[in-house]
Amino acid sequence: MNNIHIQQVGASLSTLGEGPVYDEKSNSILWIDIVNALIIEHDVNNHTERKIETGSMIGSFAIMEDGNFIAALQEGIAIINRTTGDKKIIASPEVNIPSNRFNDGKCSPDGRFWAGSMSLNETDPSGSLYSIDKDFKAEKHEGGLTISNGLCWSLNKKYFYFIDTPTLQVVRYDYANGNISNKKTVITIDAANDGYPDGMTIDADGNLWIAHWGGWQVTCWNPTTGEKMTAIQLPVSQVTSICFGGEHFSDMFISSARRGLTPEQLASEPLAGATFRVSHSGYRGLPFHRFKNA
Repeated sequence: MNNIHIQQVGASLSTLGEGPVYDEKSNSILWIDIVNALIIEHDVNNHTERKIETGSMIGSFAIMEDGNFIAALQEGIAIINRTTGDKKIIASPEVNIPSNRFNDGKCSPDGRFWAGSMSLNETDPSGSLYSIDKDFKAEKHEGGLTISNGLCWSLNKKYFYFIDTPTLQVVRYDYANGNISNKKTVITIDAANDGYPDGMTIDADGNLWIAHWGGWQVTCWNPTTGEKMTAIQLPVSQVTSICFGGEHFSDMFISSARRGLTPEQLASEPLAGATFRVSHSGYRGLPFHRFKNA
């Protein structure tokens, strides 16, 4: 851990950066700026960056098998052309809840896109968790959520891990045939010391890595014992999400936010909103699952 190197990726500072996704096929790291309705794609080889405007707040996205994006926008689930930025809404499960927006989401090992919703005021428990299958059918799996975050699946594909941030818990469900059951709390976070759990990923050893809003860090946990194993400190307080990428998936990419920080706070953490690369992390992740639409 003494040899890790933390540096900013590109020059963009996101208001509410989230959801980093590494694309091993193009060697690029992508992330979103939720409130500015952007997908940002950074080419790791030549360090060029492009921004795709999504037209409304974006909570998450995943890469499809054809290379385009499936995205969770405020108005629903959309397919976005990676080249042109053209979008098509394919599902609107909350069309009658205009006070909600979608938040974190990922693809499951079986190729479904999962995304949770939340209230725009971030306090009402009006959010739900949905999956989208290859036929673009939306299915609701959970309700009563406040801030849906941190979706990932165990290496053996038998478990689904999920965070509803204000609960300060990581819960585990049994996962089979696109359904979840038998909810169980496996990790509890101490917000006073560690901040609030936000985005999450799993490494090649089956341990969970959690980004901490207000916690200046990402942490690693054993989901079987609930033990915190290690932490990596960041130069920003509002750490939002994490993924693995790079050669052998041994680098970490970590997003952050600057929304809500005072001028004094911004002066003390000028990189707030940056996306970071932790090179030679000492850990290894796995490729993202892609959305199967055929």
